[in-house]
Amino acid sequence: MIDKINRLLQEVEVIKAANTEELEALRIKYLSKKGAINDLMADFRNIPAELKKEVGMRLNELKDKAQEKIAALKEQFESRDTGCDDIDLTRTAYPVKPGTRHPLTIVKNEVIDIFARLGFSIAEGPEIEDDWHVFSALNFAEDHPARDMQDTFFIEANPDIILRTHTSSVQTRAMETSQPPIRIICPGRVYRNEAISYRAHCFFHQVEALYVDKDVSFTDLKQVLLLFAKEMFGEDTKIRLRPSYFPFTEPSAEMDISCNICGGKGCPFCKHTGWVEILGCGMVDPNVLESNGIDSKIYSGYALGMGIERITNLKYQVKDLRLFSENDTRFLKEFEAAY
Repeated sequence: MIDKINRLLQEVEVIKAANTEELEALRIKYLSKKGAINDLMADFRNIPAELKKEVGMRLNELKDKAQEKIAALKEQFESRDTGCDDIDLTRTAYPVKPGTRHPLTIVKNEVIDIFARLGFSIAEGPEIEDDWHVFSALNFAEDHPARDMQDTFFIEANPDIILRTHTSSVQTRAMETSQPPIRIICPGRVYRNEAISYRAHCFFHQVEALYVDKDVSFTDLKQVLLLFAKEMFGEDTKIRLRPSYFPFTEPSAEMDISCNICGGKGCPFCKHTGWVEILGCGMVDPNVLESNGIDSKIYSGYALGMGIERITNLKYQVKDLRLFSENDTRFLKEFEAAY
């Protein structure tokens, strides 16, 4: 019995396993109910009384040694399998679905690309502005309704500081810091004191364009508008200009395009007129040029502005403006193929 125990002790000391399957085979060989150590336990009852103490101690030593060796090998395999050195546990779980651009970003980039091909460069300015750049420099009268608290967000501590209501403030900053020729496009977010609904929001996005140089005419403006409409909505798109009024342009106009849903035949979307309004435009008022340090006797220019949400509605027929700012991934996934 002692010889068997010593022989097994020597085996246990040097056992090795290349994988978990081999390790399980070793466990069964030595520690299972039908294993070698359990067989020795069964034979222990036949040992003479005077040898039971010595044999029992050696048998327990063998069992403990086998269990320690198997446990050590098992721990070795488990630490190897986790790959702790190779796996970043802070990474997002798989599968990672690719994101998509926001529809407003898609349309904004399209507008910028069209005007960039016409030689316009991008200009940006602060969203928190002062009265001069938003209103006074653009020929707004002191009692103009746009200055009312019902329309504009004013900073309570300083009523001269406001959230810009249009990106025209970027145009005034460009004109006061540079001389013509000026050819810029101004994309950005603007704010109005509006009740939020499916057709209005307290913040939205605009793209405005300004061109100031010698001998700029309304004909130049009309040609740019026609080209833009065809590039954005299709070669068959027609435009029409209706007289309007803006404090910073004279003459001023609203531009309509032929409805891209019914092709100008009339439908509920265009209120059966065949036309849809998309932007306002006009020749820069001489007072605006003079207020910003540009000689109106030498230079003239045109300006135009559009709401990006409005253009996006026309292109993708989104009927609720609130969808643009609710971050619903189901809505955003609809535009995966749009860019």
